Amino acid sequence: MANGSRQAAWEFFGAELKRRREDAGFTQVELGARVFLSGGYIGQFEQAIRKPQLDVAQRIDASLQTDGFFERLWRKLIKDQPYTEYFAHAAELERLATEICEYAPAVVPGLLQTREYARAMFLAGNPFATDEYIEELLKGRMDRTRLLRDATRPVYWVVLHEAVLRVAVGGAATMAHQLDHIAAMTGERKVLLQVLPFSAGAHPAMGKQMKLMEFEDTPPTVYTEGVFSGSLLDEPTLVKRIRASYDHIRAAALSAEQSLSLIKSAAEDYRRCASST
Repeated sequence: MANGSRQAAWEFFGAELKRRREDAGFTQVELGARVFLSGGYIGQFEQAIRKPQLDVAQRIDASLQTDGFFERLWRKLIKDQPYTEYFAHAAELERLATEICEYAPAVVPGLLQTREYARAMFLAGNPFATDEYIEELLKGRMDRTRLLRDATRPVYWVVLHEAVLRVAVGGAATMAHQLDHIAAMTGERKVLLQVLPFSAGAHPAMGKQMKLMEFEDTPPTVYTEGVFSGSLLDEPTLVKRIRASYDHIRAAALSAEQSLSLIKSAAEDYRRCASST
């Protein structure tokens, strides 16, 4: 399903939600209370600004007595999107965010990946996949990276653990190109990037990937990812704790200038290694 068709389908989801909510005699606030969300969230679902998670679609069905209509529609829309189910909502929110703050403990974040690096990652995770399937995954990943080229791109702040620079995903030449790309994006002021060095030792989010997203008129959300799973968190107290952890990581990281020097040095090391083989 093309992006335009997918958006139209979500608009249908929202229009049906509004129609059936009004037929049931509920305001947005009243339905929101029944599904444990604010009325503002219901309004954004109806306008197709935000997409509900599966459990919310199921609670909407229960509240409006729609016999699983919204769950079935949700599953169809998620099935036809280019991302894994657990990441689909986070990808939608990236496009709406005004600010994204990300901590990457092991892998270059998707928004910064080159095609070669992403391909190596997908092949590692799908060793028996067809070329067609890998290309489909790559298209979705590269479509996401265009976000940072948009005039309305979010403020993007990334902290990479030094381990990200040292694991040779795809080989030396691929890593040299990847790190050159990160340096270029930093130089173009598309991203503010820091590196958390090995010497920093223990920190509040050891091994834990996190992406904090701020929005114009809705509460902030955090996305975290595990093994073939991901979670969107928006409970205010929890988001506040995660923000504090991120601030501690940022404070322990090298300065932007020192980080850029380390990235360029690592890229040069990989280049020398590639040329010697």
